[in-house]
Amino acid sequence: MQLFIDGVFGTTGLQIRERLSAESGIRLIGIDESLRKNKDARAECLNEADISILCLPDEAAREAARLVKNPKARLLDASAAHRTKPEWIYGMPEWSQNHRQTIAKARRVSNPGCYAIAAIALIRPLMEKGIMPKDHPVFLTGVSGYTGGGAGMISRYENESDPDFTRSPVQAYALNLNHKHVEEIRLHSGLTSAPLFTPFVGRYRQGMIVEMPLHLKALKGSPRAEDLHDALAAFYDGEEKIAVMPFEANARPDRLDADSFQGRDDMEIHIFSHEPRGHALLCAILDNLGKGAAGNAMQNIRLMLA
Repeated sequence: MQLFIDGVFGTTGLQIRERLSAESGIRLIGIDESLRKNKDARAECLNEADISILCLPDEAAREAARLVKNPKARLLDASAAHRTKPEWIYGMPEWSQNHRQTIAKARRVSNPGCYAIAAIALIRPLMEKGIMPKDHPVFLTGVSGYTGGGAGMISRYENESDPDFTRSPVQAYALNLNHKHVEEIRLHSGLTSAPLFTPFVGRYRQGMIVEMPLHLKALKGSPRAEDLHDALAAFYDGEEKIAVMPFEANARPDRLDADSFQGRDDMEIHIFSHEPRGHALLCAILDNLGKGAAGNAMQNIRLMLA
């Protein structure tokens, strides 16, 4: 089976290439770095490969998709270019066994964004279980390592001559309240209106936490926090890459470290609560380059190769 990574020299491309090197039965189609922006050279590789993985800026990913003329050539797009396009299958395998089969057969698959996959992992089970109404006003916040911002942000945080190098350890951004993952989260979680999302970036390389606070009385049937835990635990029962942690008070951590999942391809979900006030907090912790990018891409690639 022949695979091509368009954008192999970027952060996500290098991560995927490293993971693919351990897979058997795969031949990676190479392209010289001097030709990585040559349209004709890329088109040849895209049409020769059985599956191409697009690790590109959004507009370049749209261009790559247009270059594919071979009807048998399949694409997995790791950019944000096609995540809300109806003709592309959203690549979150944990939705259901039927969705896994849909991914396996699809010609066009979009890999989720890092913040989005965490947010959707928290929202969608509550929606499907009838606990959260589709019109519920959702608030999300999160913090990510600077690799989540791509090559430009990585350069700013690692280049000592850049003004960002000496700025605060944590910065709020997307202050126009229009982060590029918002519509992706709304669409694929099942919400009818966009969530309010306020992200932060930290001065560390990778790892992230996404939080969703909830007023329990505002949810259908005024559930307990334990009911939220049970719904999430049932939804992800048997999953290898998403684990819902125990709810018992003596099992809950008193803090979560955003960088503790560096190098991992899975996600943990924690549920915290203050029952007298009717407050609950759902947290997802993952590596933005792992389950939030290359790790989830590998799940999709394996399904597409099966």
